[in-house]
Amino acid sequence: MTTTSQSTATAYRVLNPATGEVVEEFPTATDAQVQEALAAAEQAYRSWRDVPIAERAKVAARIGELFTERADELAAIITEEMGKPLSQSKGEAEFCTDIFNYFATEGPALAADQPITPIGGGKAVIQKRPVGALLGIMPWNYPYYQVARFAAPNLVLGNTIILKHAETCPRSALAIQQIMDDAGVPAGAYLNVFASHDQVADIIADPRIQGVSLTGSERAGAIIGEIAGKNLKKAVLELGGSDPYVVLDSADVKASAAAAWETRMENTGQACNSNKRLIVMEDIYDEFVAELTNQAKGLAPGNPAEEAPGTFAPLSSRTAAEALAEQLRDAVNKGATLHAGGRLLDGPAAYLEPAVLTGVTKDMRAWTEELFGPVAVVYKVSSDEEALALANDTPYGLGGAVFSTDTDRARKIAERLDTGMTNVNAAAGEGADMPFGGVKRSGFGRELGPLGMDEFVNKRLLYIAD
Repeated sequence: MTTTSQSTATAYRVLNPATGEVVEEFPTATDAQVQEALAAAEQAYRSWRDVPIAERAKVAARIGELFTERADELAAIITEEMGKPLSQSKGEAEFCTDIFNYFATEGPALAADQPITPIGGGKAVIQKRPVGALLGIMPWNYPYYQVARFAAPNLVLGNTIILKHAETCPRSALAIQQIMDDAGVPAGAYLNVFASHDQVADIIADPRIQGVSLTGSERAGAIIGEIAGKNLKKAVLELGGSDPYVVLDSADVKASAAAAWETRMENTGQACNSNKRLIVMEDIYDEFVAELTNQAKGLAPGNPAEEAPGTFAPLSSRTAAEALAEQLRDAVNKGATLHAGGRLLDGPAAYLEPAVLTGVTKDMRAWTEELFGPVAVVYKVSSDEEALALANDTPYGLGGAVFSTDTDRARKIAERLDTGMTNVNAAAGEGADMPFGGVKRSGFGRELGPLGMDEFVNKRLLYIAD
């Protein structure tokens, strides 16, 4: 794929979704700047890989400290960039500290040599070595967390990183670069590049790049996966999800519904592993839907930087809000019931009223498509087997959760979910030590936890004969 010498339009910009106002614009990188980044990342790799892993881990620990030290500043940036409620923005920045601390602490042991016993004699070990410069393509919905879970293990391993962030998150991308620089990451070992889509294809094809990690949409994953495969590059793809959230029974239905609603509204419903399909047993279904509807009614648009009670935040963009409104319109026009919300507010801002939707059928887009926003879709089932069949009736396979007062009953279903992550009596097992990733059209590869250091690594055999 060819590129021009410089983008003719500014793709990178801060557009406040709460107001529709363009706050600041940034130029796309020139081809010369991309080439400089590739050369710098390769050169840095040659020295960074030879730094003892304990020393690389110390740098990672300092990165983690800076995320918390600057949490208020970092939070304000992404609240303006993509509309995340301010307290959640700060929590995201602080979670990055946990991620970098985990790999700083556990990384040296996770990357240690693994002895094996050769059948024919001699000595052998599996060595875990870095592979080189990597490209990370990151999304807007968790501008810090997504970068941290990719960057932390790979920097500790000794890989170097070129980071292409979402076009809507330039300020947070630059803030991360500043943290890396201030923490002592060597020049060239972590480089933010405001690359165009054509330039991304050229970066992946470049022989100096050894792999690519993308977190994003199914469509983006298909494109990047094709480019990576054509160029024989390792890829990790963390894509969309339509996670089932199965409620078999409850000692307190209203509390269970309120918890499900709170989970669904996290980040205004814009999380890959959010509980996008609530599957509820028929004997508690009516009460469950009634409480969800109660939770959704009476909410007003609010400033995400203020988080006033009874308000909701905007989606990331007007385009995203309009797309979700169209998915809802398709469902309602074909017979689904909208119990509350779903109205797209007028004006340039990105507000869509949080909604409760039931009666979704297979002829509706909502049955198979991911609803990336504040919509709770509820399905009624009459048996555990029906719940399981519906839970697995999706092209996605990211996560899933099953709830019951009988843990064994819930586990029997959770064990049979076709997902990369399955949970019993918890919306998700989340933490720096918990591997994250999916199957089917949710992508492949894992991040975080012990598996997070096992993707972009040369598992080299060293054999010494007797």
